[in-house]
Parts: sequence; C-alpha cells; structure tokens
Amino acid sequence: MIEQLKKIEKRYRELDRKMARPEIATDLSQLQTLAQERAAIEEIVMTYRKYRDVEKSLEETRAMLDDDLDEEMANLARQEIESLEKKLSELKEKLRLALLPKDPNDEKDIIMEIRAGTGGNEAALFAADLFRMYTRYAQAHNWNTDILSMSESGIGGFKEIIFEVKGKGAYSHLKYESGVHRVQRVPVTEASGRIHTSTSTVAVLPKAEEVDIDVNPEDFKIDVFHSGGAGGQNVNKVATAIRMTHLPTGMVVVCQDERSQLQNKVKAMSVLRTRLLDIKRRKQEEQITSDRRSQVGTGERAEKIRTYNYPQDRITDHRINLSVHNLPKFMEGELDELIGALTANEQAEQLEGHTV
Repeated sequence: MIEQLKKIEKRYRELDRKMARPEIATDLSQLQTLAQERAAIEEIVMTYRKYRDVEKSLEETRAMLDDDLDEEMANLARQEIESLEKKLSELKEKLRLALLPKDPNDEKDIIMEIRAGTGGNEAALFAADLFRMYTRYAQAHNWNTDILSMSESGIGGFKEIIFEVKGKGAYSHLKYESGVHRVQRVPVTEASGRIHTSTSTVAVLPKAEEVDIDVNPEDFKIDVFHSGGAGGQNVNKVATAIRMTHLPTGMVVVCQDERSQLQNKVKAMSVLRTRLLDIKRRKQEEQITSDRRSQVGTGERAEKIRTYNYPQDRITDHRINLSVHNLPKFMEGELDELIGALTANEQAEQLEGHTV
C-alpha cells in the first residue's frame, strides 16, 4: 500500500509542476485535464501526508521512552503513544478505502424505473410512494429529476414510472436501491383493517452517453401517435407521442409527456440507450461472476431486498440485516442512514477480497 501511495504522491507533484508551466497555464483545455486528475487524487495525497506526519510523531514519542524519564513524563508519553496509534490506524483504514477500485459509473446521472409488482392497486400506490421518496431524496441533494415516461393506475398510483435523476454522484448513492421493495400496511381501500403485502420493483441504471454505446438507426422502429391523458387541446389534435422499439431486443419505450415529437424522441432514445448499456454492463459482469443475480427479479414477494412495515414503523434492509425506524421520515426521502450502511457494507466486502 505504501509503495502505491508513494507513486500517487509522485504523480501529484508532477501535476503541480506541469500546471505551473507558462505554456500549459495558457492552454485552458490541457490545464483543465490536469486539474481534474490532480483533484481526483488530492484527498488521497493529503491523507497520506498526514499519515506520515503521525507516523513520525509516533516514532519520536516512542523514542522518548528510551530516555531516562520520570514517571509522570513516561505516563504522558504512553498516553500520547496510545492516541497516535489510534489515529494512525484510522488513517490507514481511510487510505485502504481510498485505494479501492472505483465504480466508473459512480458520478453519472441515472435513470430509475419503478414498476408495480404483486398486490394490484396497492402495489401501484406503493410505486407512487417510492417515486415521491426518491424525488424528495434528490431534492435534498440538490439534484434535478425529470419524468421520462409513466403509466398511471386509476387510483393515483403508477403501473410504471421512468425518470431521470441528474446530479453529481447520483448513481453512487442510489445504486443500492435496485431490487424488489415490499410493503406491509393496511390499504386505504381495506374496510376490515387487514394488513396487505405488496411489492414494487426498482431498477437504477447509470445514464448512457453517446460515447458509451453505439446504436444503429436501422435497429429502431419509431411510431408516432396521439398522446392520451391531460394536456389541453394539443393532446388529441397533434400526434406528438413516440413509441420507440429496439428491434434486436424487442425493448419498447413510450414517451408522451412533452409537447413535441422531437422532445419525446430524445427522451425515448435516452431510455433505450441506458437500457442497452445496462445489458452490455451486466454481460460483462456475468463473465466475472457467474452467480450474479439480475437487478429486479420477477417482483415476487420472496425476492425482496427491503421491507417497509407500517404497523411496526420499521424499514428492514434484508441484504445487510439492518432495521431502522421512523418510517414516515424515511418515506420523505431521509435515506442517508441506510444508504450509508449499505455503502460501508460494500466497502467492507471489497476490503476482504482486495489486497492493498
């Protein structure tokens, strides 16, 4: 680990020297590239330098015990050694985490897809609750959300809703949300007060850019039709809705929320690109680990990743066997405690399987 850190610090110094050169300082493009690389390793370098300072102080304090100290000074030195050893251990762990391989998608925007699973109308209402929860979470992080496509149920829920979340680190925070979410509560339509169990599935996909995946225009079939639902006089007079089909895979995306064909076509293509990139990414991962499970499964209750138990005011994440309470706040988008625990668990698993 130390050798790796030395190389990173050496590169950091090289970048400083390059950025100070007059010919580079006046080349905005090159300067920006170097500055981005420097920023990416700056925290590691600063932590490593602090680690070395603490290590040096520890050696000096230990050496003091070899001198002829009185009992009081020796006790103070031992206390200082204990404090420095703890600090050094914390910094070492921080450096180990910093050197773990980064997910290349972590900083990307995402496309989230929420679908009602088992449970009929109650599942559709729960899908709407999840959508609201994630939009509140995005707002708290100053991220923007944009609905790409939705299919509503008759009672205010969603059969399906697809939306984009734009913001730095969106994927790194929300990637743990992929899977089957189970809710246990008394539906508003239940006269007897009996608790129902239903599910919704969530897929979190890093948004594909044009450079991420090549698409052949001949692989797409585009149908234009009249939008349905609310929207004023424009809805039924002008055909603006887009149904885009990717012929090789049979994937279909419908976008009708915008007032122009072009806007709906751009949104539909964005969703399809992202889904195709996800297929490509999953194939690559399956070559590395044959037992990787698909993101959302079939939506059956037994495949749950998380349970929202309203009568007991409890949210349980089954992947890490962790329960937290205050479900109303959680549904208002206060997910950081659980997401932090999932992140820490993933890092611990990485550390076990990775030598740094």
